[in-house]
Amino acid sequence: MRVLVVEDQEKMSSFLKRGLNEVGYAVDVAETGQSAESLVSENEYDLIVLDVMLPDQNGMDTARHLRRDGYHGPILMVTALSTTKDKVHGLDAGADDYLTKPYSFDELLARVRALLRRNSPSGTASVLRYADLELDLIQRKARRQNKDISLTQKEFSLLEYFMRNPERPLGRVSIAEHVWDIHFDSESNVIDVYINMLRKKVDAPFQGKLIHTVVGVGYVLNEKA
Repeated sequence: MRVLVVEDQEKMSSFLKRGLNEVGYAVDVAETGQSAESLVSENEYDLIVLDVMLPDQNGMDTARHLRRDGYHGPILMVTALSTTKDKVHGLDAGADDYLTKPYSFDELLARVRALLRRNSPSGTASVLRYADLELDLIQRKARRQNKDISLTQKEFSLLEYFMRNPERPLGRVSIAEHVWDIHFDSESNVIDVYINMLRKKVDAPFQGKLIHTVVGVGYVLNEKA
């Protein structure tokens, strides 16, 4: 899943990017509201972590602009402003959740997971299921036919994207936008390499293949051949 962090403090943005990367999210960083709006107009983001205090404009204005321009994904607003009135203003501006500083990174992760579950067509559970395949989003574990499957963080993120979009053909550009960050070259063969690695773990040891090639499009997770 791909996340945009809007934070002008370099130390904080680096901390958030590193932490989110470590649990498998692809992360881009914007230091101003205007740069955030520009990135969202050019890329697809599954979630935005938005600081309120930005150097060029208030984060609440940024949220309003993003909603006005058609961004429908979840926005987690982060700020030191903690009164009820501040929270109401943030939610009215377009935020889906409001996290006050100081906060623990575990709480931020929990809120990110909750917002992504809420926005997912796969349902609200912390465990994604398709056919006989399970993906635990909290424990970061995969199982098929009651057997554990060891995945790298990037393999996990790739499988999560498939399981959030079952039976929907996914093109390479779409996969690149949601699983890799802004610097990724979607024309490279890295996606195909990771698909093959995932197939060896998710499909090869089991009867019945789930990951299929869609000629001229990309790939699809489907229990039907």
